[in-house]
This record gives sequence, structure tokens and C-alpha cells, in this order.
Amino acid sequence: MLASNTRRIYLDNAATTQLDKRVLDEMMPYLSDCFGNASSLHSYGTQAKESLNNFRSKIASIINAQDEEIIFTSGGTEANNLTLKGIAFANRNKGNHIIVSTIEHDCILNTCKWLETQGFFITYLPVDNDGLVDIEKLKRFINPKTIIVSVMHANNEIGTVQPIAEIGGICKERNIYFHTDACQSFGKIPVDVVSQNISLMSLNAHKIYGPKGVGCLYVKKDTNIIPMLHGGGQEFGLRSTTENIAGIAGFAKAAELCSNEMNTESKRLSTLRDKIIKALQEKYDGFYINGSMMQRLPNNLNFGISGLEGETIRVLLMLDEKGIAISTGSACSNNDTTKSASHVLQAIGCDQFQARGAIRVGLGRFNTEDDIDYFIEQLTNTIKQLKPIFS
Repeated sequence: MLASNTRRIYLDNAATTQLDKRVLDEMMPYLSDCFGNASSLHSYGTQAKESLNNFRSKIASIINAQDEEIIFTSGGTEANNLTLKGIAFANRNKGNHIIVSTIEHDCILNTCKWLETQGFFITYLPVDNDGLVDIEKLKRFINPKTIIVSVMHANNEIGTVQPIAEIGGICKERNIYFHTDACQSFGKIPVDVVSQNISLMSLNAHKIYGPKGVGCLYVKKDTNIIPMLHGGGQEFGLRSTTENIAGIAGFAKAAELCSNEMNTESKRLSTLRDKIIKALQEKYDGFYINGSMMQRLPNNLNFGISGLEGETIRVLLMLDEKGIAISTGSACSNNDTTKSASHVLQAIGCDQFQARGAIRVGLGRFNTEDDIDYFIEQLTNTIKQLKPIFS
């Protein structure tokens, strides 16, 4: 239990983000007065429908899509499931081969495991030590039965940004659908579905200071895909259920804020991140970074210190007692009852010890330079407590 006067610093923005007050203000009317069902014909419904269309248009414009190509979902996991299952079963007469990278989010990898039980064949595209996919192997893996390639835009653990325009171009030349999970990158770096040759793209709100439980799937016009949910035919027949207008309002506002503030915020966050790197490099000879520093999200730092890997969980818990929240990897992976080491870190060449010993810092909008100074100070003190040899 934290003392009431303990300073609190949240550095796990890759797991989720704090709801921005401006986003909450946008949502409030749709939680009270504007409560209509967007499918109803009376004025309450038409008001909700008009708002829904406006929010859809706002998100579409940010990614250079058409309004009707935005399908609202409950978040990234649903969007990823809808993509892989919807494309797989709709295009089974064309082929049964799917390519995904080895460092995808668990919701992609677990969906692929299930699809293997349904007669589909999955090829797992390897990455190099920086976490970048092997483009030449992708070209070799594609065959006449390949129906979709899915490679995330930026990794949730190590922040590596993939060359999705190049990957999308390869798929476009071969008439194969290209999907990217952009839940980590959206709002932090530019995304353009046209110039980056994207067929389908998953987005969510809670990684961009919006509400949990809402996201969307961009589906390029004329894509052959079938729904997972059957009902009233909402979302152009691809996602039946009454739309969460309040959540979508927050999603659209959060996306707008991130888009407007992206350039200045990216520079600010990368400066804070680099300050941490510089301080730890000077203090610890064994400090190392996981993932690419050249192709990396501005707010992500995933690192280890040689000889300290076995103490990572204790570091996390001791910092938590001091009011500082960091993580050891993907929050979703903490639900893995096998407690296996990070598949992402193993894919980039880390051994089991290193893969269990990484620390992830996810910087965000509400972090200040004072927060970073405090984090560096308390991390250093914690390491001294655990490993006096490091002092």
C-alpha cells in the first residue's frame, strides 16, 4: 500500500494511458443527454447517427481513409481477430496460407494457433536482432496460396517500427492483403493507409489517452472479408452490435489531439527517453537496449543491465512502492499461466535469462522531466539495494 503522500509516476504508457481530460469532456454528453441508439429512426437515434458519422469521418481523415472503410470495434484484439478470421474464411477458395511476424501481439499469434486447427497454414516471419522483419524471407515465403500478411507497425515491447510501406508494396504487387496492427504506433508516428499500401489496419483508443473498450479496423474498399458477429448489421454489416457512441467520441477526440500534437510530442518524448539512456549508460557498463534505436517509437525504452536480469521483478515491485510504475514487458502476457519468457525478446536473439530480465519504460503525455529525474534517482537507489556491487 502506497503512503498517501507518495509521489506517483506512471511510466507504463505502452500498456495503457491515462484518459485525457479533453477526451473525457468530449465523451460526457454521450454518457448523459445524447444517449440514443444510432440505428433508431427518431430524433434521438438520428442525432446519435450524425455524431457517429462525424467521428468516423474524423478518424478516417487522420489515416487518409474513406469514411466507410472505418469499422468500429471493442479494441485492437477484436480488430485483429476480425482481420485474420474474416479474411481467412472469406478467401478460403483462393488459399489457406497466412504469414505473420514472430513478434506479433499475443492476440495475433493465438488467433493463428486457432486457425491452424481449422486447416490454415501459418508461416512465422523471423526478425533480426533489432526486431526488424526479414524482407527477403517474406518474398520467399509468399506462395500462390498466401491470402494475407500481417506485420505490426510498431512492437509493443521493444518499440521497433517496421517498414510497412515496403511490406505493403510487396503484398500489393502480388495481390495479397496486407494487415498491420498499429495500436502502438497510431498517434505517435504518421500512418497513411494509401501511401503505405495497407489493406487492413487495427487501431485502439486506450493507447492514445482515450477510453478502454473501443477501437476500429480500417478495411480497404472491396476487401473480401466476412464478419465474426452476426446481428443487426451495424458497421456496414461487418460488426453487428449497438455502437458505443460515447467511447467512439472519446476515440475520435483522442486521435485528433494526438494528430495535432504529434510532431512536438514525439520530439519531447524522445528527448526524455534519451535522457534515461544517457544516465544509465554512464552509470552501468552492462546497460544494453533491446530493439532498434534508429527505427523506434519515440516513447519506448526496453533495456537490461547485465548481471541484474534476475532481479527485474524485485526492481519493478520496489519502484512501485516508491510510486513509480514500469513493466517487464507486455501487460497482456502477464495473463500467460505458463509464465514463459517474452517471445519478442527471444525472437531478437535474447536468451531466456535476458528475455525475463528486461525493463520496459513507456513514456507519455503527462510525464515531465522532473519525473524522469526522479525515476533515474530511484532506479539507481533500488539497484544499489539489490546489488551493492553496482554502486
